[in-house]
Amino acid sequence: MFERNRYRTKCIGVRVREADFARLQAIADSEGKSLGEWSRDVLLGRVENPKPTRAEETMVSEVLALRTIILNVLFSLAKGKVISEAEMSELIARADAEKLKRASQRLGQPGPGAQEGVR
Repeated sequence: MFERNRYRTKCIGVRVREADFARLQAIADSEGKSLGEWSRDVLLGRVENPKPTRAEETMVSEVLALRTIILNVLFSLAKGKVISEAEMSELIARADAEKLKRASQRLGQPGPGAQEGVR
């Protein structure tokens, strides 16, 4: 029989409030794992698939929105088209509406409204 702890030689400890412990234990139980096993999976999963920070998501989304606006304006100007105030407002609104979804895609995360497991 394979001994799971044979190669695990280091220990990480953390103190939590009673209420937090109960919440963590409930999640681990719902997944059919011990709290230690669940905690290990969560910690190692975070290392293997680091989540971008809120600041990174914001920066990428704003750069992508700005890129969308600039490319559309330059393309229109290159064709000799004058962009009206209404067209510019529509372009900005469209870029703002799509920026978070596009940033999530670029950062390799499911976007808002994306199905679980689909990227």
